[in-house]
Amino acid sequence: MQQAMAETVGYVNRARAFMPPGTVPPFITRFDPGSVAVGLLLFTSNSYTQGDLQNIALNQVRPLFATLPGVSAPPPFGGNQRTIVVTLDPDKLKQYGVSPEQAIAAVTCGTVVSPSGNLYDGTLNRIVRTNSTLGPELNDLMAAPIHLRSGANIYLRDIGIIENGTDIVTAYAHVDGRRTVYIPVTKRSDASTLAVIQAVKAALPSFKKVMPDDVDVQLAFDQSGYVSNAINGLVREAALGAILTALVVLLFLRDWRGALIVVANIPFALFPAVLLLWATGQTINIMTLGGLALAVGVLVDEATVEVENIHTQLLPGVSRARAVLEACRRTVLARLLSMLCVLAVFVPSFFMNGVGRQLFVPLSLAVGFAMVASYFLSSSLVPVFATWIMKESHKGEEKQGSFGKLRTRYERYLNFVLDRRWPVILGYFAVTTIILVIVAPHIGSEIFPDPNGPVLRMRLKAPVGTRIEATEPMVIQALELIRRTV
Repeated sequence: MQQAMAETVGYVNRARAFMPPGTVPPFITRFDPGSVAVGLLLFTSNSYTQGDLQNIALNQVRPLFATLPGVSAPPPFGGNQRTIVVTLDPDKLKQYGVSPEQAIAAVTCGTVVSPSGNLYDGTLNRIVRTNSTLGPELNDLMAAPIHLRSGANIYLRDIGIIENGTDIVTAYAHVDGRRTVYIPVTKRSDASTLAVIQAVKAALPSFKKVMPDDVDVQLAFDQSGYVSNAINGLVREAALGAILTALVVLLFLRDWRGALIVVANIPFALFPAVLLLWATGQTINIMTLGGLALAVGVLVDEATVEVENIHTQLLPGVSRARAVLEACRRTVLARLLSMLCVLAVFVPSFFMNGVGRQLFVPLSLAVGFAMVASYFLSSSLVPVFATWIMKESHKGEEKQGSFGKLRTRYERYLNFVLDRRWPVILGYFAVTTIILVIVAPHIGSEIFPDPNGPVLRMRLKAPVGTRIEATEPMVIQALELIRRTV
């Protein structure tokens, strides 16, 4: 990636030699799914032009915006750049015999900053430089001379005028049907979306202090809601998993103590996973939260298997400590093998490159840390809780009631399948192969699934060479059509 970045910068620098003079250097950023725009700072006014808003956003707000922690400050978009425009009169040029190139050379010489030598002042060596930059009086530049071969000096004021204007409009932005200027709120790859959005919201009053009263700035298209929804989804997933698991344990084991142990294992396993994510330099983002939510089901399985086996070993005449020890001895290898099989699925993500690695490695780490923590907790904390609070069972209790009958039927079904293991295996592979052959060609492939969110993105492309004055009415018409339809 670093090599690609260096090559891109080199190609851009070479291409700048073919660009018109005065072209602003491009803003080159490394694509990172964690550094996309998380919001927009919108600048609106009823009296200021787009050029004025661009100047306010660039020179007054952006320096403050760039100091916020975790924020990278790209230049504003939507307005034309403030420019000192010198307009030459063609008739005067012809009258005095001055070419446009000579006028450009006079402007360049009148705005140059160059070192002129050294000045020794006591023990100090001061660098003297010629500063010909423009001050508050723009007309000073019009006194720049144009030396002609005839010997007579012509000044810029004789062939043109100067004004504090803006560059030619090459792009614009529309929000709610009116032109506006905005600064994309982009964050660094190691910054938190929630922290960046909170910092920007807290800094809005300081932004307004440096702007005129008639200019308003607001944060729009806030993307932190997705992260908040992911956090809330994780909490709901954990709570729902805990409730359903507790109900299942209560139905099958008829023991509220076992259900309590299974539910308690979920937060105890998630806390070490979050700590290990922090230790490895990861952040709480959509991918890590998705991994933790995905691991909740496995966390429940580890504890449920252990509690059920402990309940089976709690026979009359056997102490709870001995039953717990025997149950752990019987399941430790099986649970370890189950955990390793699930973790093996996520190993290929560590061999990915580019965007795929940045997306799936945090998810894999979240799932792996949560599962490892759950395995050790189900082998240590769950047995301790079981020794303390689980009740002893009675002989024959597991075969009583409706679930006892279900267990008996399952034993007969299992014996039937095991007696015909080879036909079952071959039939399974045959049915699976047929399903894959029929269904797989019709399944699409993409990096990101369709989120079906409340955002519609549409790209319009006018014929090549269409002027921006003709493009804007097309966009307004398309927006009006979307507004009427949606």
